[in-house]
Amino acid sequence: MKRLSIISFILLITFQLQAQEKERSPISGRPNITGDLFLDFGFNMLNNRPEDLNTRFIASRVFNVYYQTQIPLGENTGFTFNPGIGLGLEKLAFKDGMTLVSDPDKSVNSSMLTSITNVYGQDASVSTNTMALNYFDIPLEFRYHVNHDDYDNGIRVAVGGKIGLLYNAHTKIAYTNGDGLEQKIKNSQNYGLNPIRYGVYTRLGFPGFNVWGYYGLNGVFESNQGPYGTESTQFNFGVSVALF
Repeated sequence: MKRLSIISFILLITFQLQAQEKERSPISGRPNITGDLFLDFGFNMLNNRPEDLNTRFIASRVFNVYYQTQIPLGENTGFTFNPGIGLGLEKLAFKDGMTLVSDPDKSVNSSMLTSITNVYGQDASVSTNTMALNYFDIPLEFRYHVNHDDYDNGIRVAVGGKIGLLYNAHTKIAYTNGDGLEQKIKNSQNYGLNPIRYGVYTRLGFPGFNVWGYYGLNGVFESNQGPYGTESTQFNFGVSVALF
């Protein structure tokens, strides 16, 4: 589902761009296209989490694909409004061989944290343990371009927000049992996750390269539906490249 979503989104953007003029500027070689296609790479962390809801830093990754158009705010003011659309593909990797399962003491769409060995046997040797959260996102931002004459070159600073709709969530576990049999389990559920997310972000950009950070304003899980009744929020940060 994740790969299909990425391919479909990129094909859609490619099809739209083929209908536009693609003359290259004589200086930079950048296609003469209004807007940016960003590939964000980063890490996913939980704020305000219970102590037992620990995640592994490197394995809790973020990959975003966003296309944002550019609307100048005045002539050569340096300010633009940049609405967009894209996919937010994120992972959470819990520590100590823990994973999310449905909580029978709550509603059907809820979760609790438990050891993988409690689910698949005490002799299970775990090699992969991640959880995916995939969103359709709408980013909206205001940018200030230091170079008022050429917005495609020079330093720029952006502040904005985004709202996302969760379209898929699943855990992925690979383990070997005591008999040496390898198993890969992908379990798609709601897990008590909030179907909508929203937050604010900032971006510091250079030609072709950016650093960014995102702070979620609402809980990752719905009220009292996540493990330990958590009200944790997201904090993401990383780098991105602009393909055009």
